Amino acid sequence: MTSPYAPHTEAETDAMLEAVGVDDIESLFDVPDSVAFDGEFGIPAHGEREVRREAARLLGRNDDLTEFLGRGHYTHYVPSVVDDLASRSEFLTSYTQYQPEVAQGFLQALFEYQSMLVELTGLDVANCSMYDEATALGEAATLSQRVRSVSGETILVPDHLRSGKRAVLANYADGPGLTVESYPMADGQADVAALAERMDSDVALVYAETPTVRGVIEERLTDIGELTDDHDALFCLGSDPVALALLERPADVGADVVVGDAASLGTGTAYGFGLGMFVTREEYLRQVPGRLVGASEDSDGRRAYTLTLQTREQHIRKERATSNICTNQAWVALRAAMHAAWLGPDGLVELAEDCVTRPRDLAERLDEVVGVQAPVHDGHNFREVVAHTDQPAHAVVEDLAAEGYAVHEIGEHLIQVAATEVTAEAEDGLVGAIAEVAK
Repeated sequence: MTSPYAPHTEAETDAMLEAVGVDDIESLFDVPDSVAFDGEFGIPAHGEREVRREAARLLGRNDDLTEFLGRGHYTHYVPSVVDDLASRSEFLTSYTQYQPEVAQGFLQALFEYQSMLVELTGLDVANCSMYDEATALGEAATLSQRVRSVSGETILVPDHLRSGKRAVLANYADGPGLTVESYPMADGQADVAALAERMDSDVALVYAETPTVRGVIEERLTDIGELTDDHDALFCLGSDPVALALLERPADVGADVVVGDAASLGTGTAYGFGLGMFVTREEYLRQVPGRLVGASEDSDGRRAYTLTLQTREQHIRKERATSNICTNQAWVALRAAMHAAWLGPDGLVELAEDCVTRPRDLAERLDEVVGVQAPVHDGHNFREVVAHTDQPAHAVVEDLAAEGYAVHEIGEHLIQVAATEVTAEAEDGLVGAIAEVAK
């Protein structure tokens, strides 16, 4: 078989098939007849106007809801300058910046993005190509096996960890034979006493979050860091750039790795799509997965940027690759850098402070509603708050959807509400709707 994409002669193809022990190429694939392509897509041809009409009809079936949803995906106002600049052809059409001589502007922007994360976390090295926060956590788990001389193969995560993130972590853990276990939570935060009882020589990494998935700011990170260090395990902290603008630096509480979703800057809610954040200590530099942009000098002594230490990547040395990351997230990182630069240090802190006061004020208003108690957890909240409803939460959530508002149902009588500057004008309506449906 010959192909412009795999130009092998018949003799070469036969030799490869013989090497893997099959008779023909079709034997390499197991595609059920029910989904196998039979040469016809079964899609009638349409003109542009008909296609646009059909697309509008399908999109019109979506619920028109004002979303007070969070739990890892947040909507912040993205300034128009981000869309305008990021849509320039030299950014939008760029792939991985392997040719630094023609990609200096993009590489510099990514270097600034990395520098922003370094400053926010207090750690030394950040990359710019994690898929999302879940895969970043998975990469931290496999990193623990490369950088620590421990026999442990257990990854400890909070009991409240989102199921999707845990599933991705489990996939990452399966290859190197790691075990993922949970430690208890108490009042929306880590139960440090229970975690201490679980710590043993079999633990390779402990993962904690601030804010937690329930929006509570974790108050005992230093204790978790010391506990993890005492057992020679890696301490991985989950957060995001907006929260880190206000909260204590991860380096100051003993974090070895910081992961999270940086798409809260520059992207907004994208229903699952994100920008993975990965920052770690300099001693682990050569083990960092994904792309790294470094600063150097060109032959004329001018400051220049380039992708560096690429021998960690599978396209250079497959047998020594630190991960199988391939798709480049640079354009999303570029948007995050643009948004952060537009805000500036003071603007980023102001946004973070709003993420503390807004859910606090919303919780006070919800607590005045008959049949609602908020907040459930005794602690400081960031962006979102959990409320108890006397009525079944499922019914409350469904009734709110009928009124045009979307919130999370997280328990039999628990709902979770996220509030940012984007939802500010809809808060009065939400409170009024909850007052009606929670009676």
